[in-house]
Amino acid sequence: MLDLFADEQPWQEPLAPGAVVLRRLAVAGAATLLHDIEAVAAISPFRHMVTPGGYTMSVAMTSCGGLGWTTDDRGYLYSPVDPVTHRPWPPIPEAFHALCHEAAIAAGYPDFQPDACLINRYAPGAKLSLHQDKDEPNLSAPIVSVSLGLPAIFQFGGLQRNDPLKRLMLEHGDVVVWGGESRLFYHGIQLLKPGQHPLTGEYRYNLTFRRASNSE
Repeated sequence: MLDLFADEQPWQEPLAPGAVVLRRLAVAGAATLLHDIEAVAAISPFRHMVTPGGYTMSVAMTSCGGLGWTTDDRGYLYSPVDPVTHRPWPPIPEAFHALCHEAAIAAGYPDFQPDACLINRYAPGAKLSLHQDKDEPNLSAPIVSVSLGLPAIFQFGGLQRNDPLKRLMLEHGDVVVWGGESRLFYHGIQLLKPGQHPLTGEYRYNLTFRRASNSE
């Protein structure tokens, strides 16, 4: 595991066509990001969503931005209103926007303008099964995914669920960006192992930036 206080500068690791891992990019601003996560959750609390099939997700979630990701008995959808609070989702914090913009430029997507940010909280034993991010009407925009806190194994496959998987450890401050040819690649997070992180305790947090509206 990378030392939280080590001197390494951020670096890039190619992952697939259109996809890259930006190691340690979010380390310097992590404390601000975590403070902003708390502020968002104070307005729209974390919750364990129930899938249309009746499965309760092990990952706790909330959202910020003009649209938030949620579920109901019809499927997965983006909504401008939090179904728990019946109020608009909190706006995306400025520090979120700044990091997302920096990551998108570094990955070759300088025009990316997110309008949705999903915030996932993983406790030990939580996982995210292999899936595609395909609920967005405009698939030309990339996904920017930020890891904070405990390390986790990220799985990244191909366009078919049974395609071979790459497995890589994502550590505190790592950012993954994928789009273009890789935009609909299957991906997931393996079961989170117990641990303690200096900033997040027993949790891992993930910020996932998306373009969820029809507009460019």
